[in-house]
Amino acid sequence: MTTSKPIAIALLTIATSLGMILWFTTAATLPDMAREGAISEARQAWLSSGVQAGFVIGALVIAVTGIADRLDPRRVMGFCAVAGALANLGLLIAHLGGDLAIALRIFTGAMLAGVYPIGMKIAFGWGLKDRGLLVGLLVGGLTTGKSLPYLLAFMGGTDWRMAIVGSSLLAVTGGVLAQFVGLGPGHARALRFDPLSIAVAWTNPAIRGAYLGYFGHMWELFAFWAWIATASAASFAFTMDVHDAESLGKLTAFLAIILGAPFCVIAGRFGDRIGKAEVTIIAMAVSASAAIATALSFGGPVWLTLPLILIWGASVIPDSAQFSAIVADHAAPELSGSLLTLQTALGFTLTIATVQLTPLAAALWGWQIVLAVMAIGPVLGILAMRLLRRSKG
Repeated sequence: MTTSKPIAIALLTIATSLGMILWFTTAATLPDMAREGAISEARQAWLSSGVQAGFVIGALVIAVTGIADRLDPRRVMGFCAVAGALANLGLLIAHLGGDLAIALRIFTGAMLAGVYPIGMKIAFGWGLKDRGLLVGLLVGGLTTGKSLPYLLAFMGGTDWRMAIVGSSLLAVTGGVLAQFVGLGPGHARALRFDPLSIAVAWTNPAIRGAYLGYFGHMWELFAFWAWIATASAASFAFTMDVHDAESLGKLTAFLAIILGAPFCVIAGRFGDRIGKAEVTIIAMAVSASAAIATALSFGGPVWLTLPLILIWGASVIPDSAQFSAIVADHAAPELSGSLLTLQTALGFTLTIATVQLTPLAAALWGWQIVLAVMAIGPVLGILAMRLLRRSKG
């Protein structure tokens, strides 16, 4: 077991990346699944938003029971990654779009609540002054992992089963790697957990402000990640063959999501230097502008819309790590795991609605309007972070 900080963080980042690959396996393969199984639009949405619902359930259980602060986080990560991978494989035998398939996605989401938030707990144990960078690296890994199903789907063509099997094997690998991550000197374990202690999320102004900013960020993030392949394909289909547009849509989603990874690291470095709240404001300003610009270019030439989507993807995620770092900065070490998990649970509760309603709203009003509406979240997030910054003087 290594105790070297660089190696521990590198292993943790890879483990998190591979564990979180399970999130968008159905979103990436939905067009091919829907053609084979004649899945209704509502059930297609549930195959994506079901992960969010499961994540909320799992995160709330972890937060209220204090699992993140009482047990060895590496064991929790490993168990959850492997259990999620097995549930993901269950899609191979479940009826496409049926109740069992949706239940498997909900269970997978619950298991992923034991991967990403727990990984943040481990990362924060390795540093204090460079927390913005540490969690930026971790979220960069998470972002990479969530992009990979789209790459697997693109490589597999219409064979969606290849993406399911490949993502499950990678997730198991991530769970195994987590067992070799060393715990940092700042890691703290709570011998006894009081559920009422998480009330500090509302009584501490800085933590409360970070929560509110995070909610604005989450309004946009997962609706973008889950549906940008579909939305971009719909835009590209105005000027090219539908099959080619769908293929390019998958590749666009992969590129848009993975481009955010290096910017998470850059944002982390600047967050430690100029202030975490300032970095979130900059990122949300760029993503809101990109959302509106993409909406205005919808249906236009690919050479214009595609780069705008990539700019949006690069800016939609870097602020996420900094919200978490603000919470960790103002939380007692023995409570950080539970407070971070609660933050993600509440944020992902919002995404259940946004992911579920996005394709339904697009069917009613069109993707152009829906893409523009996504900008509302980061605008509200900017207001929350400006208030936080002002309250700190």
